[in-house]
Amino acid sequence: MPTAPATAAAADALLLELVGTPEGRADPYPRYARLRAEAPVHQSMFGFWALTRYDDCQQALRHPGVGKDFSGAANSLGLSEEEAAEQARFRNDRTNMLTTDPPDHTRLRGLVTRAFTPRTVESLRPRIVGLVDELLDGFGDGEEVDVMDALAFPLPVTVIGEMLGVPREDRAGLRPLVRALTAVLELAVSADALREATKADITLDAYFADLVAERRAHPQEDLLSQLIQAEDEGDQLSEAELISTAVLLFAAGFETTTHLIGNGLRALLKNPDQLDRLRADRSLLRPAVEELLRYDSPVQIAARTAYEDLTIGGAHIDKGSVVLALLGAANRDPAKFTDPERLDLGRAEAAPISFGSGIHFCLGAALARLEGQIVFDRLLSRFRTMELVGGPPTVRDSLTLRGLVDLRVRFTA
Repeated sequence: MPTAPATAAAADALLLELVGTPEGRADPYPRYARLRAEAPVHQSMFGFWALTRYDDCQQALRHPGVGKDFSGAANSLGLSEEEAAEQARFRNDRTNMLTTDPPDHTRLRGLVTRAFTPRTVESLRPRIVGLVDELLDGFGDGEEVDVMDALAFPLPVTVIGEMLGVPREDRAGLRPLVRALTAVLELAVSADALREATKADITLDAYFADLVAERRAHPQEDLLSQLIQAEDEGDQLSEAELISTAVLLFAAGFETTTHLIGNGLRALLKNPDQLDRLRADRSLLRPAVEELLRYDSPVQIAARTAYEDLTIGGAHIDKGSVVLALLGAANRDPAKFTDPERLDLGRAEAAPISFGSGIHFCLGAALARLEGQIVFDRLLSRFRTMELVGGPPTVRDSLTLRGLVDLRVRFTA
């Protein structure tokens, strides 16, 4: 049912806290719980609908009558006409699978799906184990380590870099560009952040255009060379689609996994009973990674546009409306998860919705899960104790993508 007027004002205040305050972005879960209890299907004062229940989010993401056209969405507050036009340019991009609908989405995703099948991903296990051990070799006994810089970033960026064909020496320099670009995924973006995102987008496009040209001249056994071959053999990919897809695969290939590792390790260290449980029973590795994804998801929001009138959770949603599935809220829905605020590595309930759902379900989910399982397994095998040191970790000041800037841990071999 639609939100009652008095409740609507309170729900809007909660959404404003979530989106517009550092405190709300840093700790969204209490606000999600209140929204879910008081206004689970809510049309905000800005026009978009916010969904906080698991089943409602699933329905919205799987419905054939929703898509990725946000051309009619309201602009972020405080942007000039020129800045609003730049924001619209990002929203209206139709050159990669993240921002397209079928049939283009089907075509673009189909070209890379084989590289991310569970069987193909599993074949990477020995290489990933080796990479993790190489990185952990640098952790001295009793030494304080920033896990984000020493493990959570270099592991997934190396894996996707090798798969795609991004030279080792270039990967670290691309990290801040990807970080700047992800600002366009946020519900509210400042003029400064939008300006930096535009500059990063131009730089990344130019970098991958040069890399594509180099691979055309000298093909290798990597995914980028395969995509170039697909383009050369027909009209399956335009040059713009090729470059945009390469940027997307590289960025998505490490952003989510970096924060799965960081968020997950912090959750384990703050719940030592669960850490000890996993240390004693490694058969829990698979469900443990699922639970860590549920407990503190790297991706908190998935947006769609209604292409037809919808009924979700008893509410009528008009055609053209923007619908936000609040994944972090859905993952703590008490209708699906017993005692959802508690970390329970043996949980055997609904699958977390952290990788989305429907046709846009995360292509790299199997790879992220495998990397997470290997990281936590090798950490427990290599170190007798792990403890947080210093002050609280710095949480990234964003809501759609949730992660840590730093995570300082002392390791005992």
